Amino acid sequence: MHLVRLGPVNQERPAVVAGGTTYDLTGLTPDLDGGFLAGGGIAAVRAALEAGELPELPDASSRRVGSPVARPGAIICIGMNYAEHAAESGSAPPDVPIMFLKTPNTLAGPDDPVTIPPGSERTDWEVELGVVIGKRALYLDSPSRSLEHVAGFVIGNDVSERQYQLADSGGQWSKGKCAPGFSPLGPWLVPADEVDHTDLRLRSWVNGEPRQDSTTADMIFGVEHLVWHLSRYLALEPGDVIMTGTPQGVALSGKYPYLRPGDVVELEIEVLGRQRQEFVAAEVA
Repeated sequence: MHLVRLGPVNQERPAVVAGGTTYDLTGLTPDLDGGFLAGGGIAAVRAALEAGELPELPDASSRRVGSPVARPGAIICIGMNYAEHAAESGSAPPDVPIMFLKTPNTLAGPDDPVTIPPGSERTDWEVELGVVIGKRALYLDSPSRSLEHVAGFVIGNDVSERQYQLADSGGQWSKGKCAPGFSPLGPWLVPADEVDHTDLRLRSWVNGEPRQDSTTADMIFGVEHLVWHLSRYLALEPGDVIMTGTPQGVALSGKYPYLRPGDVVELEIEVLGRQRQEFVAAEVA
């Protein structure tokens, strides 16, 4: 099953897609947020589906698709987690996971337009596997405990402005990561027990031309290691999203131009669906 949020910005309705039909979840939960995930929401949706208790959501296909996760407390990102991406960035593979943060207000739907910051010359794309936390994780004693704390998986685009990230950063990357709309997620949240996250194909295109093509099998640090490692330093709360890094094939490599207004980026991860964003110029007052 695929958990989705449909409707205008800040007015999304929770829903589930199963067997080609979209069902309304507003009778079960006001939203797909940390409270829903921590409170056994996924199991409740499955039970309601099996019992035939959910009404269809009318006009679902015509509604905007929002982020499938509402209001994460944190978007926690991992840098250079694919060896070839580290190489194209001019860096050696890291010995430990590199962590940085994106502000929650960067969240966007999978097909929403993305605004290029005023004056930006180095806006870049990054297809990534997103991990959604379903149960608080803190000081886990082993990576084998990690999946107990994972609700599911999503596609994310870790949109980046490389000038801000690398040259203007003062040593921290988040300046280049936190513009509004720089974290498109979705279309779906797929429950963890329905996904083999260890070998998923990730791809991206710009204006229909291939850019990235890799699999999660090439990650330096896998999902279980990342959840365990992060829990040693911070509490991962239900609804938080971990972006697990991007493979080679971004503009930072020097092989491709950075994004300009009018460019269209498409991203896909098998099982998790597809995104499409048009990049647009900022309106400056």
